[in-house]
Amino acid sequence: MTKTLLLARKLVQLNKKEAAMQAYFLALEKAEELEPQEELEAASYIFFAEGDYKISFTTFVSLYNRGLFQAELMNLMMQAFYLPNVQKQKKLYERNCRALGRYSYLFQKDFPALDALPILFFPFDDKGYIPYFKVENRFGEYVNFDNPVIDRYFFQDLENPILAKDVYSQYQLEYLYDNVRKSEWVGRENHIYLHYTDWMQFCAYLQCLDFSGLLKDKKFVFLMEEKISQYPIDFQTRFGIDYSRFPVKPIGIREVHRLIWHTQLSTHNGGDFFNEILYGHPNLLAYESVMFDKMEELIHQQREQAKDVSLKSSSYIVRELAQIPSPTDKDCLVTLFLNSDTVSGDIRGNSRIVPALLFQPHFSNVLCRIDYDQPKNQAVLTSDIYQKISHSPLFRQFKYIKTFTPIRRPTTSYGATVRFMSKRTEEEGKKHVITDVFTERLLNRTFMIDQWDRLFRDSVLVRFEDGKLNPKATFTALAEFLDIPYTESMTYCSGQSGLNPESLPGNDLGFDPAAIYRTYDEYVNDDDRFLLEYFMRDIYETYGYDFHYYHGEPVDMTLINEKLKGFHHLDQAIYQSYKDATENNFAVICDGKVVRSSEQSDRIAQRYLERYAKNRMRVSGMLMQTPQFVNADGQPLRLMKKLKLNPALLEQPEYH
Repeated sequence: MTKTLLLARKLVQLNKKEAAMQAYFLALEKAEELEPQEELEAASYIFFAEGDYKISFTTFVSLYNRGLFQAELMNLMMQAFYLPNVQKQKKLYERNCRALGRYSYLFQKDFPALDALPILFFPFDDKGYIPYFKVENRFGEYVNFDNPVIDRYFFQDLENPILAKDVYSQYQLEYLYDNVRKSEWVGRENHIYLHYTDWMQFCAYLQCLDFSGLLKDKKFVFLMEEKISQYPIDFQTRFGIDYSRFPVKPIGIREVHRLIWHTQLSTHNGGDFFNEILYGHPNLLAYESVMFDKMEELIHQQREQAKDVSLKSSSYIVRELAQIPSPTDKDCLVTLFLNSDTVSGDIRGNSRIVPALLFQPHFSNVLCRIDYDQPKNQAVLTSDIYQKISHSPLFRQFKYIKTFTPIRRPTTSYGATVRFMSKRTEEEGKKHVITDVFTERLLNRTFMIDQWDRLFRDSVLVRFEDGKLNPKATFTALAEFLDIPYTESMTYCSGQSGLNPESLPGNDLGFDPAAIYRTYDEYVNDDDRFLLEYFMRDIYETYGYDFHYYHGEPVDMTLINEKLKGFHHLDQAIYQSYKDATENNFAVICDGKVVRSSEQSDRIAQRYLERYAKNRMRVSGMLMQTPQFVNADGQPLRLMKKLKLNPALLEQPEYH
């Protein structure tokens, strides 16, 4: 018996309920040290003391599945969790049976009675259930039928009608319904064939899934068990419907429900390259890179244009927007894409599916802050840019969101950014000075995400180097993640100007791998690259980058202070940029703000350099504590999942 359990019992005797629950909770955290009877004791006390019932529920299920206390536990869980909610499930089941019983394209109607169903669903929380499988006498894993993740490759092949097997997700059923076009709109048979391999299991899930709103357009065809042999059905022969007689309908504004957010991790990570691969895909509405602030302005203009009913010569899509009462920002964004000559994609509606909107809101730089709680050794990552995005209706109003983020070797991306800033010219009487790119990189950990954040719930990280060196493996995998077909358009780079566009003067075109191997030695030093690798070693290890400057040697603040003195290229560039700007009476742009001063140029330059040096030391000292990165609620952030490549498709060894 553990000391924690003994303490919990003592606290119960003293009638210290809250403290006893906490002690029992701590005991359950090390359940492997407890006897089964002790696990049951701890979970039961927390449950009957009205503590966190989820802890108790999880323990009860674990004990049951180990064959322990089954009669007592089933009685308890039936009374506490199942019976109070069964009427709601019964009503949903009966509603589904009525709707499906009248449905033309379900060819089996012998719905069993509720008590004959093979699965019971025990509500676990407001979002999901723990299923109990009667025949197997076991509980299954937690399931949330509305989990906003598409983990199936539904749209791999658009040559034939969509066929999907055993779809038991409300979110994915609605996704199919919302994104596959009606047969009447594409002038050919285009139903969604749902194959369920077990009729009784399908009926069991009717307690939780809601088909009543998915049947009105008759998009689905249900094929049970061996009836899969009927796929695809000849609707003209069997039902007398000749869909070829219907004209193709162009894509409508409110048909577009799917957003693919191409995020900008930081500058010079290969974002333009990925845009060039996806540009021209028939199932994507794709712009070339566009600044976010510019897009907001364009959306405002689009809304104002739609108000002008005198625009008789407007396109059909603008006229459609004008007819929508109180159009949303999403409506205006979709209109902007559908109405633009520079956007690629099939807007005429010939495809079986509605095109997804590919959106890469671009920013001049991605600046982050880390709020460090020293007593807890926790750090909260904040960014004004991502706060703006997360609250933007442009994102929130899309029902389906997939997110992908390109990453490039951090030291290479860092060097490329310093080079770009060094070469940037005067702009409308202003001078963009070079800021502390090194510290900006240290603070930017936007590859760490809150897995419950809607914008990152269905996300993946893609390496720039993989796209350049192993394009087939990379872009077939990316196509699968994005749920779009892998098409010929993904085998080359293109843009509005044609093949292999030059996104920035001097950029390497197409699949030229030069940018991968360029080290930018004339812009950055080994010392700053050493520290980048050291402080980002979790990134290097997780995403498969070898260390080139840090080689596992012990690091302390003495060594860090020594390395901080070796930023000769970056510091000289920072100093010179401030000096040149002030000497030529420019308005200096620093951290997004315009700075003017009448002081001597070298004093100004030195002052900023000292400020940056002090901040570098502060940030380095904080990161030496290896803080845990958490969200605003204190929940841990995790590294974004890396896109997994098929080894059989590799054209050359993976880059390291």
